Amino acid sequence: MHPTPSQTVGPFYGYALPFPGGGDLAPPGHPDSITVHGHVLDGAGEAVPDALLEFWQPAPDGDRRGRPGSMRRDPVTGGFAGRNGTDFTGFARVATDADGHWTLRTLPPGGAPYLAVCVFARGLLHHLNTRAYLTGHPLSGVDRLLASLAPEQRAGLHTRLEQPALHRFDIRLQGEKETTFLAFH
Repeated sequence: MHPTPSQTVGPFYGYALPFPGGGDLAPPGHPDSITVHGHVLDGAGEAVPDALLEFWQPAPDGDRRGRPGSMRRDPVTGGFAGRNGTDFTGFARVATDADGHWTLRTLPPGGAPYLAVCVFARGLLHHLNTRAYLTGHPLSGVDRLLASLAPEQRAGLHTRLEQPALHRFDIRLQGEKETTFLAFH
């Protein structure tokens, strides 16, 4: 007996998976917050308007345990109330908009120079994993995975610093400039 092949998913993410404040890991007004944003693009360079991205990262002190509180429910309506605004959970879930754009507001990760990114989109039989290495992070030069990649693979994993505390990271699902995706075994 052979396993059943995966089925194409989506684009149903908007009904249950995104939640209010899903891309806001940093408490409002935090002085150390950074913004990471970009587009998800298909092989032809067209925007993917219904992708869903999950981000995982350690807290600024390097703690990888996270905290509960990402998806609280409103006690009156039963709907999603979003984050509590103070606890750093280390987890974000962001949907792309009609132009394929996404935005994440977070704090710089401690102990790792990157944000782990998981991409879900229509047409993908399995989600894709990659990393967004923050340009200027002090640990970028000592990351073993990054050092093990060919220069052209490495280049596509770095964010582009557009302004202080504003990073851009476009995700290309196919094509000549395809993002380097990671396989976990």
